[in-house]
Amino acid sequence: MLTISDTAQTHFRRLLEQQGIEGLGIRLAAVHAGTSKADCQLEFCESADLSGDEFVVPCSGFSIYVDAASLPYLEGADLDYQGTATGGQLTIRAPKIKGEDPGADASLAERVRYLLESEINPQVASHGGKVSLVDVTAEGVVLLRFGGGCHGCGMVDVTLKQGIEGTLRSKLPQITAVRDVTDHEHGHNPYYRGQHGSSALR
Repeated sequence: MLTISDTAQTHFRRLLEQQGIEGLGIRLAAVHAGTSKADCQLEFCESADLSGDEFVVPCSGFSIYVDAASLPYLEGADLDYQGTATGGQLTIRAPKIKGEDPGADASLAERVRYLLESEINPQVASHGGKVSLVDVTAEGVVLLRFGGGCHGCGMVDVTLKQGIEGTLRSKLPQITAVRDVTDHEHGHNPYYRGQHGSSALR
């Protein structure tokens, strides 16, 4: 289920020894699993901290306890540690943590939603934004709503046409068009302030 390299085990064992607590282990969990915000969380744990349903991964001199609800998302995960000139770097590769591709048998809406969460939103999030699916029409038109830093942004149309639409249509050719249905005139950060075409910065 989990692959933990020898160097990662040595790294964890050294950290545990520094704590000086008998029977201390490592707990691993997936947070925000199945979404674009998905990440892995590692923390020290004593037996009293465990709920009892964790999956136990025996290691050399200690154990890693995997949160039961996180198991489907951490299947096939790989933990590795590589020493560097300035210390070292722990890496966790968990290919299923953001959810699994629903496959060709899933509805078009499910497949669009998966691409938004796994590929598009991680990029948009770097600008403080988020894109959510509103609907997919019978004609294959995808309707999207922009939020966060994208709400009211003057570059939304460029992002939509040159980035999002291209990505979605290249992966799902049955999509005929992608449209933004966000109300950019209202909210906390409207691009328009009473004059269509005028920048909010004017």
